[in-house]
Amino acid sequence: MPILGVIPARYASTRFPGKPLAPIAGRPMIQHVYDRAAGCRRLDRVLVATDDSRIADCVRAFGGEVMLTSPEHPSGTDRLGEVARQLADYDYYVNLQGDEPLLEAQAIDALLDQTLAAGAPMSTLVRELDALTERHVLDDPHVVKAARAGDGRAVYFSRTVVPYARRPEHARYYKHIGIYAYQREILLALCRLPPAPLELAEGLEQLRALENGVYILAVITNYDPIGVDVPEDLAQVEFRLNLE
Repeated sequence: MPILGVIPARYASTRFPGKPLAPIAGRPMIQHVYDRAAGCRRLDRVLVATDDSRIADCVRAFGGEVMLTSPEHPSGTDRLGEVARQLADYDYYVNLQGDEPLLEAQAIDALLDQTLAAGAPMSTLVRELDALTERHVLDDPHVVKAARAGDGRAVYFSRTVVPYARRPEHARYYKHIGIYAYQREILLALCRLPPAPLELAEGLEQLRALENGVYILAVITNYDPIGVDVPEDLAQVEFRLNLE
């Protein structure tokens, strides 16, 4: 069952223009992500999908594969959909975050192992949170939380705390790790649908899938990425790299 890993990358970031090209330990950030993705045993192929020739030139320079895509895509999922339309020979397409240079191949492989075993049409990663020691994470609207059923199905995603703990002994909290795997037909169908009300309210595109009845498998992981949102985040990434 062939699987394609796709790293959407755009140059025009509001808070950090040119972010994929930012140097980290002597290499551009996009190369760190690409090299780690290439180490996933479950991915048959990895490519960068971008709308910018500077990023494309960078990827080619370090020997990576790149596809130039439309600059009109509103989200990484839509960019992934263009790749799926052009490269139709894959059963699953994995959306990898281009601003997570400490990507762990084992987490991606575990996601895909469980996705394939379940035959899930769509899947993503979540990390369980400790309500006592990680309350600051739960209360941060920039951190997306997930509600997960006992069978692994994602019930909801939100920027607020879910669930409300009227009986705390039954509450389980999860941080959403924004890596997705899609069956091709599900990905293309989602890209054809208009934004849904919950998606617009929360600013979370995965809610489009839930609002349209798509089963999302939420796979538990210990992987806790450091995303690069602003230039100041680069120092933390370099520090972690030095510990590896």
